[in-house]
Amino acid sequence: MAVLNPAPVALYIHWPYCSRICPYCDFNVTRDRGQTDTQQSLYEAIVADLRTQAQWLGPRRLASVFFGGGTPSLMKPDWVAALIAEAKCLFPVETDIEITLEANPTDAEVARYRAFRAAGINRLSIGIQSLDDAALRFLGRNHSAREALAGLETALSAFERVSLDLIYALPDQCLSNWEEELRRAARLGVEHISPYQLTIESDTAFGRAARRGQLRIPDPDRGEAFYERTQTVLSELGFEAYEVSNHARGLAARSQHNINVWEGIDYIGIGPGAHGRLTFDNSRHATVAEPELKTYIARVRQGGHSVRPEPLPPAEASEEALMLGLRLIDGVRLERISGLPLSKRDLLIADGFLDLTPDRLRATPKGRVVLDRLLLELLS
Repeated sequence: MAVLNPAPVALYIHWPYCSRICPYCDFNVTRDRGQTDTQQSLYEAIVADLRTQAQWLGPRRLASVFFGGGTPSLMKPDWVAALIAEAKCLFPVETDIEITLEANPTDAEVARYRAFRAAGINRLSIGIQSLDDAALRFLGRNHSAREALAGLETALSAFERVSLDLIYALPDQCLSNWEEELRRAARLGVEHISPYQLTIESDTAFGRAARRGQLRIPDPDRGEAFYERTQTVLSELGFEAYEVSNHARGLAARSQHNINVWEGIDYIGIGPGAHGRLTFDNSRHATVAEPELKTYIARVRQGGHSVRPEPLPPAEASEEALMLGLRLIDGVRLERISGLPLSKRDLLIADGFLDLTPDRLRATPKGRVVLDRLLLELLS
């Protein structure tokens, strides 16, 4: 599989272990029950998988690294350091790049923060989710608001770049309380805030509770009200909504790895269930790793990798580019969606939902509020 021209590539590493499975989470995760031998085997499989995919691609330049999960801050810092060194060896870099690790503010993870900094992590994304103890209990989190604040203080002492996640539109949550929580979070000294609306996915504890009538499904109109208040408050506080659910204090604070993915840069997905997008043989390919943990390890041992690249049909690649690109404040490059008819584009521009520049199509603030419906109209 030959590369036609060297190009940047981002790297996503999925560590599926969590100390607790949150009731709203539909990611590919598993409980961390002291499975020391299996974790060692998974780490070794991730290294082997990375080496194999690097051979497919040939010479590339590493653009960014993101350790996600699961809870990658449960990894041994030595493993994180070794993976970063391996990635830089396989895909040489000339300058510093963004290397992010997701973490939680539990005592066990906070104790590792400085070791992760020494391992090469330079950006920490902390899953605080709420600054209210009752909300944290509802969300099944294993930390309190006090522990979240203490963990954040430690993170800011170790890292210049820190992001925090929050979840809104919880049952019985009121707008005024959410606004105060946002203002409080903005005063904590972080450069980046990612607020996500609570969604009830079917294959989760919350989804099962909703089917039993034990949990109320969020009202879409209520979610829109929370979304609009979020945009207003964070904008007033100096956080630009450069993406639908991501707000940064200036260009330098944006998540470069996520922008790489949204803008269509190739990225390798390593670890159980990880997705990737790779370009070779003049075609964009999709990869999806085996999701089951032990099967992933076994497949890598047998063949050096657990994925088989599948060419993406041009129309499908363009639709994906549109769906990802319109999430960005800068929009999607027209060259990436040139194959789509988008028959309703001009009407949606006239109605104020879209904006067209010489090289990009972007959703206006009015369009971003109803982005899912907007995409349906564009692709229908």
